[in-house]
Amino acid sequence: MQNKEITFEDFLKVDIRIGTIIEVNDFPKAKKPAYQLKIDFGALGIKKSSAQITDLYTKEELLNKQISAIVNFKPRQIANFMSEVLVIGVYNVQGNVVLLKPSKEIKNGEQIS
Repeated sequence: MQNKEITFEDFLKVDIRIGTIIEVNDFPKAKKPAYQLKIDFGALGIKKSSAQITDLYTKEELLNKQISAIVNFKPRQIANFMSEVLVIGVYNVQGNVVLLKPSKEIKNGEQIS
């Protein structure tokens, strides 16, 4: 992946917020193993996301976990599910997604800056 320089104004276009996962369901219709998540973003409301994180996370350990997500992407239809936000993470050496989360509890909906 090429490291392309952007401006601070470009960065401000990406709205990354903290949310808490309040519901986790299996997503059998997804092409790759995934969960359907409902995430509480405080004043922004509850948003849905499809996340391919089944290799490292169980449904039980995801429940009530705070995560980071991009909330201003255009919603995307994945099988029979509309994904409204993009949960963000980093690929580890095995190619599995490790979620990015705050090191301390943060109010839902707070913006990353």
